[in-house]
Amino acid sequence: MQMKDFIVDPSIIRLDSSGSWQPLGLVDLEACSDVVCVDTLPPFPLIGLGDSAHPLARFLDAVIEPPISAEMLIRQVERAPHAAAIAVQLLRSIDGLPGERALLLESFCYGLLQGSAEHQAWLQAREPAARLSEDGRVIVERQDAVLHVVLDRAWARNAIDRSMRDQLFEAFSIALLVPEVQSIKLRATGSVFSVGGDLTEFGTTRDPATAHLIRSRTLPASALASGAKALDVHVQGACIGAGLEIAAFASRLTATPDAWFQLPELSMGLIPGAGGCVSVPRRIGRQRAALLMLSGRRINATTAYRWGLIDAIESTPQLDS
Repeated sequence: MQMKDFIVDPSIIRLDSSGSWQPLGLVDLEACSDVVCVDTLPPFPLIGLGDSAHPLARFLDAVIEPPISAEMLIRQVERAPHAAAIAVQLLRSIDGLPGERALLLESFCYGLLQGSAEHQAWLQAREPAARLSEDGRVIVERQDAVLHVVLDRAWARNAIDRSMRDQLFEAFSIALLVPEVQSIKLRATGSVFSVGGDLTEFGTTRDPATAHLIRSRTLPASALASGAKALDVHVQGACIGAGLEIAAFASRLTATPDAWFQLPELSMGLIPGAGGCVSVPRRIGRQRAALLMLSGRRINATTAYRWGLIDAIESTPQLDS
């Protein structure tokens, strides 16, 4: 379909609960009057075209801006329309919620999509991948008031497997429990910070309820969402999926000039499920987070800095005092 097929009348913002469902709607902000009345949004992504300063723009799920185009976003949403709809409804619902409650809702929605036809189609279509023989490792070392945590699976581009997830949860939980620990420094070995969750493990737990209970017990983000301890993260190279979702909880997040960031879960019929629906909007706002999630587009360090996803571009992290 062409972009014009998704342009909706400005009156769509006044839809009641009987509003029809479609993959997404595009609103030409220039065609909308300055006076708006938003009762409820439709149950699909509503994306603005035009000036983000328009009075209506703040009510929408996102407003298109470079490097993401409307055509790119439409193409991705059409491949997984149900995941896209759930993504924006979740982001609307958790906006402003405390971290713990927001993570719970994220897990519910992620579990729902694990049982969806869109995710099952992705599992069936992907190339069979052999289970990596060696479990991942996380190096944890305390130096006075700082807990140093290092992703050490460079040979697998620091893909986060079950073992690493459990080790990260344990390390972050320890930091919360030990009063002497005032901050956490998260780093990674090799040329890549993390390519996200280990794809060979996707689909190993097919029951969404079981998967949700596992996340409830061992999700590393649950120990970070409160912001009780300062988290300092420096990333290099690719920072994808779960790697970005965890890093975005940082109180200070820096990146090398060659770093790039991506949330590709929609192409799998999923949403970010490692805390990214909570952490990323906290840094760049709900609308830009939706752009990243719905488009699956990579952004470079310059764009990430301009958006506020990272705090600085540094070849090497600042030295301790």
